[in-house]
Amino acid sequence: MGLSLPEKMGIAATERRYQTLLERLEQREARVVVMGAGYVGLTLAVEAARIGFPVTCYEIDPAKVTAIRNGISGVPGISAEELKRLQKSKRLVCSNQPAALSAAEVIVICVATPLNGGREPDTSQIETAATCIRYYLKPGTLVILESTSYPGTTEELVKPILEASALKAEKDFWLAFSPERVDPGNPNYGLHNTPKVLAGIGEKSTALTQAFYSQTVEKTVTVSSPTAAEMVKLHENTFRNINIAFVNEMALLCDRLGLDIWEIIQAASSKPYGFMPFHPGPGPGGHCIPVDPHYLSWKARQHNFDCKFIELASSINDQMPNHVRTKTAEALKRANKSLNEAKILLLGAAYKRDIADTRESPIFRLISLFRESGAQVTYHDPLVAELRLADSTLMESVELTPETL
Repeated sequence: MGLSLPEKMGIAATERRYQTLLERLEQREARVVVMGAGYVGLTLAVEAARIGFPVTCYEIDPAKVTAIRNGISGVPGISAEELKRLQKSKRLVCSNQPAALSAAEVIVICVATPLNGGREPDTSQIETAATCIRYYLKPGTLVILESTSYPGTTEELVKPILEASALKAEKDFWLAFSPERVDPGNPNYGLHNTPKVLAGIGEKSTALTQAFYSQTVEKTVTVSSPTAAEMVKLHENTFRNINIAFVNEMALLCDRLGLDIWEIIQAASSKPYGFMPFHPGPGPGGHCIPVDPHYLSWKARQHNFDCKFIELASSINDQMPNHVRTKTAEALKRANKSLNEAKILLLGAAYKRDIADTRESPIFRLISLFRESGAQVTYHDPLVAELRLADSTLMESVELTPETL
């Protein structure tokens, strides 16, 4: 039995919508809305506007919207001059009004995915974003999730929320996942020259997503499904977390053996194959490395699988602030002093150099540990003027002077 007339009309309408959006993407005319003006969202919004797309960056924080409108990005690589130029040309608009979604042809979700108190995924911001989109979703729209989350988020969480609008994915609208790969402060690799992994829930979703990102990046890498793309992101960051844990454990061992871990790493790095140097520290930070592996562990437990490497790596990295306190106490003891009432200056607050991002930075744990031992703690970071601690109090960066030292 052939298709009914309504079914044929539905297929034809889907094809028209698909072809229209594909053409507008290739001509860089499609109206883009990026949800979230953080490191990921603002970077994408600026790059898309820079090459000609009309872009709205939707951000619920009015203070951040005001800052961006005044040319203050807070994101390395995005200058005040460029922000002002793009906004003056109307290529880039920043708004905290959800109605900005009403005209969108492409919507990219770039919101945070932290962990809750039980170190399990907190996808509330993704759910809120998808619910907001649902009210403005219209036929012919492409929705892309970039926020890092557990494998299955796009199809198990986002898709049902959007389809509650009575529109159907891959028929009325298109849906895909493409993991962000923004590395703040990296002078060699930015959005444009970092390959973009992507996958849609169907052929048309994939093709449209590829058409969009191929305008903004040099290379796209298509995988079989959004779940596979989500797993790619977690695989990348779990790899780094495990290797950081390995070198941290080696640092602990070398300390026991009276060896210099930095000498060991430098010599090992002379091998031209089969070795990749990682470096020890007080613990990994940022919005990915300390967080993403827990998303994978959580998903694995739902399938009765125990991720031993992942859990062990996180355990080792969690020990590093305590190791710093122990080594500090030993150094003070050699000078006939103790941690109690010692004056300790922490140099650097961000989780990596040359940025102002303190998310998951080990400095918070260090401050807490030193204070528990009775020490007087201050910090200096030229890019981080103040820190809000767990008890909501503020610490201000002290000036680095000979007197302070």
